[in-house]
Amino acid sequence: MRERGLRIVGDVHGDIHAFEHAAHTNRFVIQLGDLVDHGPDSAGALRLMLDMIEEGRGLFVAGNHDRKLGRALEGRKLRRDRALEDTLRQIARAPDEDLGERALAAIAQAPAWLHFGRITLLHGGFHTRMLHEPPPPVLGEVTPLLSRALFGETTGRMQPDGYPERRLSWIDHIPGGHTVYCGHDRRSTDGRPWVRTGRRGGRAIFTDLGAGKGGHLAWIDLDEF
Repeated sequence: MRERGLRIVGDVHGDIHAFEHAAHTNRFVIQLGDLVDHGPDSAGALRLMLDMIEEGRGLFVAGNHDRKLGRALEGRKLRRDRALEDTLRQIARAPDEDLGERALAAIAQAPAWLHFGRITLLHGGFHTRMLHEPPPPVLGEVTPLLSRALFGETTGRMQPDGYPERRLSWIDHIPGGHTVYCGHDRRSTDGRPWVRTGRRGGRAIFTDLGAGKGGHLAWIDLDEF
């Protein structure tokens, strides 16, 4: 992997055409979660990621939308929304009848965070305990660390749009010289990944640029990590 370099890809949200473009590389691809929902072809995005995993040229860390899909595929009772329903319909209508089974197996095995040298890759938010503890099963109990990885850090209040209000104080706890690559929060206003340095000197790089939601897909290539 180090010889090939990494390509870190932000939230896809069913934007298959952009994801195909990002996946066209000799680098090892790590996608930062939220493969599905909102965009035109979540089934296609899943299929592409699953094929990359089987071919040994990519993997994804789980996002909150991926976990919700996994729980739905398990048959769990949960609050459905239009985006999830669209994704489930696309999977049900897919020509490859085992797509749902493959997706469930991959989500169940997907890590909630990964480390490579001085970088951490996850979907939502960082906690220093992640540097020393292995990630729990994504489809298991939502522990505080798993919640941080999937959903980031919230204030406990709801925004007018119905989504939880998020805060980014976790950035201040990233160790100096360490970089966290994440998605989930669409903070950029200039079409480029949003970079912030915390009080300890660590950096957070937010890669969600709104793919599948009217924005575009971001990816970052790394030769050293």
